[in-house]
Amino acid sequence: MVSWASEGRANKRTLYVGGLDEKVDSTLLRSAFVPFGDLRDVSVPLDFKTGKHRGFGFVEFDLPEDAAAAMDNMHNAEINGRVLSVNYAQPPKKGGLGSKDPVWANQDAYVKVVENENQGEGKDS
Repeated sequence: MVSWASEGRANKRTLYVGGLDEKVDSTLLRSAFVPFGDLRDVSVPLDFKTGKHRGFGFVEFDLPEDAAAAMDNMHNAEINGRVLSVNYAQPPKKGGLGSKDPVWANQDAYVKVVENENQGEGKDS
């Protein structure tokens, strides 16, 4: 599992790799990035409905300088005829308003929504 340095900050060891061909799997992605240093993890998230990956993956290095070297060398490189976009991965957003997660996934946001709805009740229209 890809880890994050802390909430809200990018981990300088984890790279986002976009533009993956549908035939690219974690094994191929690992082999493309291992020349730059020791890897902790490689993942290619799958779409649960289709069972196919979503065109991107994550590569986590042991050392931040290895990740930087990989990003410098692999950004705009090609795998299976597709040009890659390689950047530092951003941590996932917390659930709640403005995210794809349900509002009740973030208890604080859910409470605010309920409080706002309740403030509107009892007013004469």
